[in-house]
Amino acid sequence: MMVVRIVKMTFKTENITSFRQIFEKNKESIASFDGCTFLELYQDKIKPEIFFTYSYWENENYLEQYRHSDFFKSVWSQTKVLFATPPEAWSLEKL
Repeated sequence: MMVVRIVKMTFKTENITSFRQIFEKNKESIASFDGCTFLELYQDKIKPEIFFTYSYWENENYLEQYRHSDFFKSVWSQTKVLFATPPEAWSLEKL
């Protein structure tokens, strides 16, 4: 069953550029990870410190493999220090 992963991230204003650089550097690797079929980044038009990632995964197993990979741990360790508030994440079933 297709899984849609949505992650809402709020960054400190001074860290927006750093996050965008991290995402730009790693987006192709994320998108080409086994089981990932779609990846996009969105930025709120009113509150530019808020971002969302949307990714589609062939199934929950592929998402979990990604989330437990050394690659994810490396990217996430660089990203999480930039947050203003804890991120929120949802795994949804695509109907």
